[in-house]
Amino acid sequence: MRTRVVVVANPRSGGGKTARFGLIDQAESMGAQVWSTSAEHDATSLASLAVQEGAEVLGVAGGDGTVSAVAAVAAAADRPLLVVPAGTRNHFARDLGLDIRNPVSSLSALIDGVPTRVDLGSIGPHVFINNVSFGLYADALLEPGYREDKARTLASVAPDYLAGRQCVEADVDTPQGTVRLPQVVLVSNNPYHIATPRNLGRRFTLTSGLLGGIVLKRPTDPPPDLLRHLRGELRRQPDPGTPGDAAITWTAASITLHGWGRQLHAGIDGESVTLPLPVTCEARPGGLQLLLPKDRPGIPREPVPGLPRLLREH
Repeated sequence: MRTRVVVVANPRSGGGKTARFGLIDQAESMGAQVWSTSAEHDATSLASLAVQEGAEVLGVAGGDGTVSAVAAVAAAADRPLLVVPAGTRNHFARDLGLDIRNPVSSLSALIDGVPTRVDLGSIGPHVFINNVSFGLYADALLEPGYREDKARTLASVAPDYLAGRQCVEADVDTPQGTVRLPQVVLVSNNPYHIATPRNLGRRFTLTSGLLGGIVLKRPTDPPPDLLRHLRGELRRQPDPGTPGDAAITWTAASITLHGWGRQLHAGIDGESVTLPLPVTCEARPGGLQLLLPKDRPGIPREPVPGLPRLLREH
């Protein structure tokens, strides 16, 4: 008897990738049911209904926001998740080694999928597959029209941050002590690589059991090109916790922000939320079951600055 699989698909993700790649027809031809999101039914409600109706495997075809929503339901119900990268950037799928240029290839997991577990991050009742942001990006998410024009919205929010006039209205604990009123705080599910420009923002493991923390301090005298300065500070920190004038990076099982206010705006996997203070992000090792295709392009071994690039099989 075929295991019942329900794939939650977002037809708007990636400019309509589900239609362009024929994902729905392909999934249905392999025995899965495909339920598409709409104005009346979001990804969370569809995934929850699928579990209630007996789905043994949850699939998701969409971008990181859709994947995160369905992953939260799958983790709570302890169901395997099959990820089809049908979004624009597909950060989570990329770091899993999936072929983001050919999303249909992920459906092969329905035939001979490899079960595995990866970590999740949690923050209160929420979980995240990628990251939680506080500061510039989190504020941009709150602006009207962000979804329609992300670049313009970020540009409208950025000047106050770059000039040091705006900051995260909380303090964050780091290995170097508490940083008061940082400009940006980014907490990721496993650490991001920052040592080499080519692989900046990649995660070379999703099973370390740790969060990655990046804090950009609020400058007292912003340099003319603050963004270039911050990128330089990050690249000078190949080891977690290395001191820097503008940035701190580290790994930890939990990261806490606290302050005098009652709440704090955040972006969880690109979705805007408001959280009560204090805010504690925690790692959930092995918190998500996955069903992965046997054949994946893989990701490169984490490069060591100054050494030849090595490849590994994922």
